[in-house]
Amino acid sequence: MSTHHRTPPVQRMSSLMAKTLREDPADAETLSHRLLVRAGYVRRSSAGVWTWLPLGKRVLDNVSRVVREEMDAIGAQEVLLPALLPKEPYEVSGRWSEYGDLLFRLRDRKGADYLLGPTHEEIFTLVVKDQCTSYKDLPVMLYQIQTKYRDEARPRSGVLRGREFQMKDSYSFDVSDEGLAESYRLHRDAYVRIFTRLGLDHRIVSAVSGAMGGSASEEFLAPAAAGEDTFVDCPSCDYAANTEAVTFALTPVAGEHPAPQDVDTPDTPTIETLAAQLGVPASATLKNLLVKVDGEIVAVGVPGDREVDLGKLGEHLAPAVVELVTAEDFADRPDLVRGYVGPQGLDKVRYLADPRVAPGTSWITGANRVDTHTRNVVCGRDFEVDQYLDVVVVEPGDPCPNCGAGLRLDRAIEIGHIFQLGRKYADAFGLDVLGREGKPVRVTMGSYGIGVSRAVAALAEQSADERGLCWPAEVAPADVHVVAAGKSAQQELAASAADALAEAGLRVLLDDRAGLSPGVKLTDAELIGVPWILVAGRRAAESVVELQNRRTGTREELPLEEALSRLT
Repeated sequence: MSTHHRTPPVQRMSSLMAKTLREDPADAETLSHRLLVRAGYVRRSSAGVWTWLPLGKRVLDNVSRVVREEMDAIGAQEVLLPALLPKEPYEVSGRWSEYGDLLFRLRDRKGADYLLGPTHEEIFTLVVKDQCTSYKDLPVMLYQIQTKYRDEARPRSGVLRGREFQMKDSYSFDVSDEGLAESYRLHRDAYVRIFTRLGLDHRIVSAVSGAMGGSASEEFLAPAAAGEDTFVDCPSCDYAANTEAVTFALTPVAGEHPAPQDVDTPDTPTIETLAAQLGVPASATLKNLLVKVDGEIVAVGVPGDREVDLGKLGEHLAPAVVELVTAEDFADRPDLVRGYVGPQGLDKVRYLADPRVAPGTSWITGANRVDTHTRNVVCGRDFEVDQYLDVVVVEPGDPCPNCGAGLRLDRAIEIGHIFQLGRKYADAFGLDVLGREGKPVRVTMGSYGIGVSRAVAALAEQSADERGLCWPAEVAPADVHVVAAGKSAQQELAASAADALAEAGLRVLLDDRAGLSPGVKLTDAELIGVPWILVAGRRAAESVVELQNRRTGTREELPLEEALSRLT
């Protein structure tokens, strides 16, 4: 069977909808936001909602193509689910209420409630329940590239954090935990291939599952100054993790300690005032933060020189709601003395602690009386910890859980996230298939996401330089940007070069705009960021062109035929 080779058309900038800007947009906070707008890739439609112009749509489509190719390669099947979703499945899972204000909710003319999908676990589960009835139908992996919606309180950073965004979400369905582990491995390996092909520098880090539920969970992070995620990595081994997933080993301490001793400490309700008055480091004191967990007052103990990470605490205790105690709460509990709480003698208060408050460690802490603290309060002797949780804010230099070296903190953009969900949604919707033994078997699931539009911004953040965007070849909107830097001879040579490159199968952008100086055209070419720039300039009459590598900045004059040979 013969196939017809279709030459890609040359995109002429004289007819391209891509108006470049000389100045940064006033509301731009990040490099990608500034450059994607200035180079004519996107335009703001409303807060957190963006229009993708032709150049931007090409890059977005190229990212989607790479994602599709690698998902198809592991046997995943593409579907397309609706973005407009009924309320009922999300009520069954509990996420209609859990998502809170993040959900876009609407009502049709008949009064039925709907939402714009933020993620599709519920709907995929129902699709598989409808289509798969036997273990012979599994395993199955389904994916879509779909527009998602989240009503962010502060959409910012351009397409990095929008209220409408493109996402690839896929889901695996297996009859056994071993099958789920294999589906998870397939996705993990596919993600590595996707981000490598896209040219994204990335780290795979241990994560907590959050509102998604499930057990094993990893994030794919693209290090970038504009990143909203903080992660840690170890300079001495391959350990990397989300800050909320960093652990500290619980190590009991042996030794004898003096008996507890009360000390008058007037006007010392804070760690700072206490440490100053007693002349001790803050690390010698025990900080006891009171919180409410689903309304119950709970104490959380950490060393005095550390802060409690409330996000971490919330993740550990989810789905319970965690909030700080108020003055009214203290008024209802006269046994809790604000600023002078100590774990010894606490009555009817559950005591949680960071592993640094290990058995055998000795502390200066509140005496549960105003203006009084107690020295030599020993964990395991004078008070017991009901539950240990890693709850301190991670700091640079904290020990690596693997090798003990000091950790580093870096910022990154989350570009992918993979979860072993387990049976959370299968339980909610009764997703069973008939097993080998003829009895119903509960299906186990995985959930795997890639931010497609976010990946475009992450690529811009990582690859741009002081002159503009600088796309990796796999995602660039064209392979070669041909610039006619002059009058008729340059225009003719540029058009001839563009046609020859297109005939060879390359995607070509030709700057044939009249009335613009060569300097303006070259500045735009560097701003737009195609991998190669071919300039028909002062030696056009000799059929000599200048070939510039956008990434390295190297320029070389050479005959057109040699330039064409090198590019093709």
